[in-house]
Amino acid sequence: MVIAAMSLLVDGAGPFAEIALWILHGLLLVALIRRLGARESSTYAALFVVITSVMSVYVFDLARDDLTLQHRGEGVTATVVKERIDPAQGRRARHSHYELRREDGSRVPGPEMMTTSDLYDVGQVLTVIEDPEGALRPRTPGQADATGELFGAGAPAFAALGAVGWMTWRGSDAARRRDERMRPGGMSRVYKRATGNASTREEQEERLREVLRTQPADRRGYIKVQPEEYPDVPQQRAARIAWETGLRAEALGNRGSWRFGEKVIEEVPHD
Repeated sequence: MVIAAMSLLVDGAGPFAEIALWILHGLLLVALIRRLGARESSTYAALFVVITSVMSVYVFDLARDDLTLQHRGEGVTATVVKERIDPAQGRRARHSHYELRREDGSRVPGPEMMTTSDLYDVGQVLTVIEDPEGALRPRTPGQADATGELFGAGAPAFAALGAVGWMTWRGSDAARRRDERMRPGGMSRVYKRATGNASTREEQEERLREVLRTQPADRRGYIKVQPEEYPDVPQQRAARIAWETGLRAEALGNRGSWRFGEKVIEEVPHD
């Protein structure tokens, strides 16, 4: 919808208005994607959608004149009576411009026909499509074929739609996972689904006891355990299990791990 609207506004609005509208479009996309839940990649996704949308609008604008000419144009036989080539400007492409006249000697209406290279000579007879209203340049039937431009406009448009769809799915999935983590026991279910660990709480507690009995302590006298491996065992319950094996649970400086030792700085209270 935005691509279609900008295609209609591309001629009516000035460049500053167009830039402002595209910036507004990007900001709204960021807000929308964040609202959907995909917060981490919202800015990059919005930037990709805006860039592909701009490309689509630009290419479609090139095809619009061809489509209009095909719709209301008339085929005539014309002769090239004058030719001029743009002056050289560095590495910029030089376009050729042709003044055309009909068989009755009248000038073909509209601006001069233009090509990107020197294709025709003075006196050459061509079949062209002219605009009765004189607003569009005459073109040969081959030049007026907008198939390539339409495909070129459609590709980035589908890429933009695909990005929006992807971020919508990703946002809903991220929101679902956040909601699951916030529910009681949510982290346990997330861990079990990610690792395939389907052990019960009793099995996890027994495994923790075995680790605390057999694993050697590090040079600081601690046994480190990763709590993710025991998703159904709260830290206070782990402290109780450690106390039963003659150890204490450290409450300070764990950095994502559980630490157990005979002596600790501050003990985790156990049930």
